[in-house]
Amino acid sequence: MDNKMVPANEAFRLLMAELIVDKAIRDYREKELYREIDRALAQGDEAAFLLLTSELRSLQGIA
Repeated sequence: MDNKMVPANEAFRLLMAELIVDKAIRDYREKELYREIDRALAQGDEAAFLLLTSELRSLQGIA
């Protein structure tokens, strides 16, 4: 069998693993952004707040 050929079930498992890892990374970043936003609010840092909320909206797919 050619090394470049991947059985369908193996390709599906790899795709599912990638989706799970991507979601875990997004979830982690979202939690970090909420913490950083809270910190920016507590410090009265409007520039950081705007930057962080923009990134959060982008991550969440909100325009």
